[in-house]
Amino acid sequence: MQLKPYARTLAIALSLAFVAGCSSTGGGQDGDLTGGAGGSDRGGVSTGSADGRGVSGDRDGRDGQRADADGRIPETRTIYFEYDSDTIRSEFEPVLTAHARFLQNNPNASVVLQGHTDERGTREYNLALGERRAGAVERYLNVQGVSPSQVEVVSYGEERPAARGQNEQAYAQNRRVVFAY
Repeated sequence: MQLKPYARTLAIALSLAFVAGCSSTGGGQDGDLTGGAGGSDRGGVSTGSADGRGVSGDRDGRDGQRADADGRIPETRTIYFEYDSDTIRSEFEPVLTAHARFLQNNPNASVVLQGHTDERGTREYNLALGERRAGAVERYLNVQGVSPSQVEVVSYGEERPAARGQNEQAYAQNRRVVFAY
């Protein structure tokens, strides 16, 4: 029976592909190699793409739409929130719409929405807030026509900060939802 050598080779190849897919690029929490540049809570926040390329997000989210036009995952994969809020800021709606279009055009694709918070508040409260933020993004995608089976929500609360520090600049970078494809 010649099937065993092929099965063994296939199993090894799949294992290597899985390990390669899980490897880290050494960047920040959401792939930001730039270390994040800030400013106020209202924009100018540096975002990263999941492939490790730092991308400076413009305020109206056009960079999130650009990649969708050619069938790739949108470049902007992080959206930010106000303090103690799960309301999606209007400046990130074009980014969410681009992700919704990508997911609709690629029904076999799926995404994990990772909710994060800054360090203020209790651990339990921050886990719940991170889940509410990711849930708000999930609802937006569902309203846009994305299948619920393509979306998973997870909250990390304050456990995986994108920026260290106890100042508004660091807090603003940590209040986010990351699209993990």
